Amino acid sequence: MADTVLITGGTSGIGLALAKRYQKDGNTVLIVGRNTEKLQKTVEENPGLLPILADVSLEEDRIRLFETVARDYPEVNIVINNAGIQQRTDLMQLDWAFWKKEIDTNFDAPIHLCGLFAPFLAGKPHAVLVNVSSGLAFRPPVHVPIYGATKAGLHSFTYTLREQLQPHGIQVIEIIPPAVNTNLGGPGVHARAADLDAFADSVYQDLLQGKEEIGYLYTQQMAGKTRRELEAGWGGRSPERSKAD
Repeated sequence: MADTVLITGGTSGIGLALAKRYQKDGNTVLIVGRNTEKLQKTVEENPGLLPILADVSLEEDRIRLFETVARDYPEVNIVINNAGIQQRTDLMQLDWAFWKKEIDTNFDAPIHLCGLFAPFLAGKPHAVLVNVSSGLAFRPPVHVPIYGATKAGLHSFTYTLREQLQPHGIQVIEIIPPAVNTNLGGPGVHARAADLDAFADSVYQDLLQGKEEIGYLYTQQMAGKTRRELEAGWGGRSPERSKAD
């Protein structure tokens, strides 16, 4: 039975890579993006993907996104909260608007969307909520502290969300990426990171198998470990040049 999948941040990177794999398997895929031109170009290059324009960092756009899906695509049964931004931040230079954009996108948005979509998904066959966190949720990054904090918070939220939604027939899955070669953080920042297609192939197979916590390479071992356990295993340093998405 085919699924109908909604993916935020679906115009590039991990979101688009997963959208292509779901679509290839005969599923209906809706991608959400905040840039009209980029959204249109993505759909032109990938015929069959269904676009929804929304900036999930904005509360009013999240509500409008949910209302659009509930009205026009009531068959949606999988929601993937993938949209995210990563910014290098000097904590000695307060720029609250700059910091808040990251918090709004990476933390407020997925929590709010989970709250909106959980009642909508309850009772549906193969109902799934997916949150994309990060390896940096488990080891605080010095260069992107707000990003790491938002992903740590999302990891904690996803754990409790899983327990609360299980009685309602909704599976909650967390994807925990390592550093992946995407434009997250800016062009070229992760050029030496894990190959996007290899990562997406592995994650997609784990999604099909229904694994609750999905990692890749070193992030497969992260869930359930303390920071001290992780640092001991790395000799006090994070793997792969101390970078993770």
